Amino acid sequence: MQNINEIDELIKLISKLPGLGPKSAKRIVLKLMNNRDELIKPMANSLVQVYKNVTRCNSCGSLKSNISGCFNCEGNKEKYNSICVVEDIADQWSIENSNIYKGFFHILGGTLTSVGQKKEDLLINSLVERVKNDSIQEVILATSATVEGQTTAYYIQDCLKNIDVKITKLAQGLPVGGEIESLDDGTLFSAFKNRSKLTFNSE
Repeated sequence: MQNINEIDELIKLISKLPGLGPKSAKRIVLKLMNNRDELIKPMANSLVQVYKNVTRCNSCGSLKSNISGCFNCEGNKEKYNSICVVEDIADQWSIENSNIYKGFFHILGGTLTSVGQKKEDLLINSLVERVKNDSIQEVILATSATVEGQTTAYYIQDCLKNIDVKITKLAQGLPVGGEIESLDDGTLFSAFKNRSKLTFNSE
């Protein structure tokens, strides 16, 4: 195999993407090289534009455009009374595509016990402020059914205990250890429809 630094570096970068390894990255790079004008030039331009103009919203955690702002916070003209709390943007997209839920989203950006994840990095304080300021009546905890996801859900519940808001969590249909992003529409529908209300311990 030819030793070209630029190609080697590109393969290393692509292999870091989810679900891709060195072999898949090599196939992708070869496809790009064989379609320089159709793929590489427009892709490079798109990456530059995304890097310059798309960031994470500091309030809700969703993606926002530096030009048009955050649709989840500012552009959404609907006045919902519920917030669905998810771990990452992929979870938000999965739920939106299923058309099961109509309401606001809040993307934490991870879980409390994720490797390298600090409590202050999650947008939990921002969630509390949104619930207080936006007349939210229900907070739906749609974290994954993993140890990390459930730990995060319990911590959020504790943070909201002094606020008059209904707190529910996804229930039946969500398998133990399951991640929101990987669930099919039928499973998501069952999980949302049968969500249960959380109660606070008196201790």
